[in-house]
Amino acid sequence: MNYKTQMEAARKGVVTKELIQVAAEENIGQQELLELVKSGQVVIPANIQHTALHPYGIGKGLRTKINVNLGISGDCVNYSAEMEKVRLAHQYGAEAIMDLSNYGKTHEFREKLIATSSAMIGTVPIYDAVGYLEKDLKDITARDFLEVVRVHAREGVDFMTIHAGINRQAVEVFSRQKRQMNIVSRGGSLLFAWMKMTGEENPFYEHYDEVLAILREYDVTVSLGDALRPGCIQDATDAAQVAELIELGLLTQRAWQQDVQVLVEGPGHMALDEIAANMVLQKRLCHGAPFYVLGPLVTDIAPGYDHITSAIGGAIAATYGADFLCYVTPAEHLRLPDLADVKDGIIASKIAAHAADIAKGIKGARAIDLRMSEARRALDWEAMFELAIDSEKAKTYYESIPPADRDSCSMCGKMCAIRTMNQVLEGKSIELA
Repeated sequence: MNYKTQMEAARKGVVTKELIQVAAEENIGQQELLELVKSGQVVIPANIQHTALHPYGIGKGLRTKINVNLGISGDCVNYSAEMEKVRLAHQYGAEAIMDLSNYGKTHEFREKLIATSSAMIGTVPIYDAVGYLEKDLKDITARDFLEVVRVHAREGVDFMTIHAGINRQAVEVFSRQKRQMNIVSRGGSLLFAWMKMTGEENPFYEHYDEVLAILREYDVTVSLGDALRPGCIQDATDAAQVAELIELGLLTQRAWQQDVQVLVEGPGHMALDEIAANMVLQKRLCHGAPFYVLGPLVTDIAPGYDHITSAIGGAIAATYGADFLCYVTPAEHLRLPDLADVKDGIIASKIAAHAADIAKGIKGARAIDLRMSEARRALDWEAMFELAIDSEKAKTYYESIPPADRDSCSMCGKMCAIRTMNQVLEGKSIELA
């Protein structure tokens, strides 16, 4: 039976090889997963051109996935360093990588990334438009923007951020809002500027059906970008954010009508007490489509530590409905992240995602924690290192101040509670001298 996308296949009752693999890895029945893909509550981003892909599912009832952003900028053009970040993303289990390169000719890097990476690959075509087209922003036409979308789809990108929700109506709401931080989305700010300079409607909104036709041809999942996401906690859940979210819900339905899979992107900065309600609001307005969040960062005063502020928000967001976390590194707001920053961002996001999966009751999520507690009770250090999210760091810390006895660590030594309990329950005397 012929089909173009994973959603179309599900609607025709076809169990694809990608769906079979996702069902097996998520410990979910194939028919149950098929129904979730059919309804749009789960996506399996899998461009037909991305032959190196390891398929993953994102959405209801599945493990929370994480994304790693990378890519060159005008101030840091080092493709080999970015490929090292790709290696780290694979090593520490990131399921997705977004190439956010915004300078020069990026085709060769993206081509190599897609050819070699098993992770889902995402892009934001508007970032690439200026360099690819070699035009000033105001001179780019609607047709030009669509051509960049087609190029990325043809190259094998699995999901694309398309800022289609920032139309004239949303801009009008934003303009009346008088926000603290205005627009902090890079793509959103570029589109806002283009609309102001040209007087035209957002081309991704005006020509949305053509965008969908391109994405459908290659089975690219549309990630509906939140151009008006809050960039500080003061702007969270304001009229502009909610107005765009309402539009994203309508765009979600239009995509589904064309059998195009949808992710919806969510807020960047938000106080703790607003997160749960935002997750419920998004799921309601966007009809249960998987939610992809950047953080959210729960305070604005921790530059250098925003991987922590993001992980706190991400754990809460995923507990209450977010399905996909975009990592944030310690370099957020400060510079292009280096390798150490990338690793810290990945680990923080993995912790948040796993903590949320435990809270959500995802099948099998607690199993590795149980194995870790068994290893700790047995004081089996090698098993503990193996089970740790960051095995290398755990082992390095343990060995940096070696204990006198291997059945403890240098923190407690012979007063180790676990060592004491193991010995006394075995009928041994406790000797601390």
